[in-house]
Amino acid sequence: MALKIDKSLNATEGKHSVRDRAFSLIVPQMHLPALRRVLTDRMSGPGGAYNIGNLIGLCQGVTAQMLVSDDLTHLPWAGAPAAMSHYLTGNFAAIAMTSATAIFFASGEVYHRAWNGCLKPREDLNRLGDFLSGVGAVCLGLALFELGHPLLALTSGLLHSVGKFGSAFHRPGVQILNLPASGPDPFRTMVLLSRLPAIIAAGTGLFASLFKAQIGQPQHWSMPGSLLVCYLLWSWADMLLFRSSNPDAAHEPAAG
Repeated sequence: MALKIDKSLNATEGKHSVRDRAFSLIVPQMHLPALRRVLTDRMSGPGGAYNIGNLIGLCQGVTAQMLVSDDLTHLPWAGAPAAMSHYLTGNFAAIAMTSATAIFFASGEVYHRAWNGCLKPREDLNRLGDFLSGVGAVCLGLALFELGHPLLALTSGLLHSVGKFGSAFHRPGVQILNLPASGPDPFRTMVLLSRLPAIIAAGTGLFASLFKAQIGQPQHWSMPGSLLVCYLLWSWADMLLFRSSNPDAAHEPAAG
């Protein structure tokens, strides 16, 4: 009798184990489409493009700082906390850059909420995203000026902030000076043009690092390469925002 009970228990346990293994294989497969939809949703629209670029830039900067600060006498990444602290809050430029990055992440999230599931953005959230991005551009300009890049401070900082603040307060269809109201939004155009000097600088640096044409201290190609990817993503997001400046967009129905 005991043998039969043991056999029945073993058989039951075997069934449960097979069922558990099958369940463990099915559940991830059931979650994969949902996860894919979530990731696709997060990466779509201007907010997704902005924050993907923000994440790439932040990871590249932190990694570069840790590699530069790495002491060969210690274990790899042993100085990572100190390097990250220096990168984020080491001086005025670092604090300004960290503030700009945090604000840009916040504005990207606001843009995502403004455009999520809609044929047209929610105007109040879209304007809030513009305003936050303008504040972030001011912080970025201060950081670039402190780091000795006055041209980039004027373009990526001042010009960018003027364009974003203008987009935050300008009403679509309202004429600006003598510019035609039906033309491209001048403030959105200003933001897009503010990317150009940085794109040229990153592209030139990537070419120089790949073909060993650098003057002075050489740098790895990943640094200008990642910056170029970031600026191209941000430029793509800038172009997506032109649609919100179309006067006809205010009369289009929302998708959700």
